[in-house]
Amino acid sequence: MNSTNHIQVVGGSAVSCGLDATFIERHRPGRREGSVAVPEVSRPLLRWFTWYSCRYVRRHFHSLRVSRLGLPPESKLPLVIYSNHASWWDPLVGLVLKSECFAGRRLYAPMDAAMLERYKLFGRLGFFGVEQGSRRGAVQFLRAAEAILQSPEPLLALTPQSRFADVRERPVRFAAGLGHLAKRVEHALFVPCVAEYVFWEERLPEILVRFGEPMEVRREHAAAFTSDWWTDQFEQKLEAAQDALAIESRRRDPAAFQSLMRGGAGQGGIYDWWRAAKAKLRGEKFNREHGRK
Repeated sequence: MNSTNHIQVVGGSAVSCGLDATFIERHRPGRREGSVAVPEVSRPLLRWFTWYSCRYVRRHFHSLRVSRLGLPPESKLPLVIYSNHASWWDPLVGLVLKSECFAGRRLYAPMDAAMLERYKLFGRLGFFGVEQGSRRGAVQFLRAAEAILQSPEPLLALTPQSRFADVRERPVRFAAGLGHLAKRVEHALFVPCVAEYVFWEERLPEILVRFGEPMEVRREHAAAFTSDWWTDQFEQKLEAAQDALAIESRRRDPAAFQSLMRGGAGQGGIYDWWRAAKAKLRGEKFNREHGRK
């Protein structure tokens, strides 16, 4: 289990980190210009979509495994899970991880406001709209994130790279939103989570996941650390988790991982039918998997 890195306040002052002073003052922590509603999640719809996602992931992957040296933290604090963005599969895999590791949490995630308007279904699954590439969108994100983290049992999921990025890309670089959020929260746990999609011994790929070192953030830290400082810390922790997972991935040792889901295996079609028939004639148990992992 990961230990929590608790930041001690060491003094210093906040600076504007790329946004002008008037903008920071207008939208500083503690200032409100109207309430922000937390997205209402339809539980029946979420249960169905989670079931569908699990089924879909299981059909297209051999397994979903979490590193035993990087298991999800146990905490009652509001959670901010920030992840690398390696694949189209990330949202579905994230939903499966939520169901397996954070079943009692309420999951929320930002989404391009234009896309959310087009696909309104996702608004009932915990997604909230953010206007892309504007200060207005930045304010929308921060206000919504603050409201979510003050709601019961929240889990806010973010991909701060804001684009698809290869897992080998170094250095890891984030957009500014996550660092600004850290300056505004009352009390939350920020946890890096990284994923790789790799082929081992089966026709279908493996999903490998590792949670990194958490950071507990409190309101009193806001005056001591800049948003750039927080961004740098989060980038380093995600990069460290990616490096550690890459080493485990290359070793191909299933014992280093806890299996959360087993999916498809074997070659399929006539070949597997012939293998099954031979095993039955020999009185042996048919093992569909090609390898031993």
